[in-house]
Amino acid sequence: MSKLKTILKEISDITYTIEKDYPELYKYLDEEPITIPAFQHPNMNKKLMKEYLEGLKQVLKQYMKTHQKAK
Repeated sequence: MSKLKTILKEISDITYTIEKDYPELYKYLDEEPITIPAFQHPNMNKKLMKEYLEGLKQVLKQYMKTHQKAK
């Protein structure tokens, strides 16, 4: 699997975890189940996606320190 596909899968997995286990946090991510780009050719490169993934990981890590999973 290419590096970008791996990153996109990780983003999808962590977003799903947040949606399922921390729904009160999910609403603040401004995520949409289906994202339609506003531009014809959005610039989505590995660097940007990796930064986004790392940001998601940090948000989840910080949130998990102070909150419990949804039941």
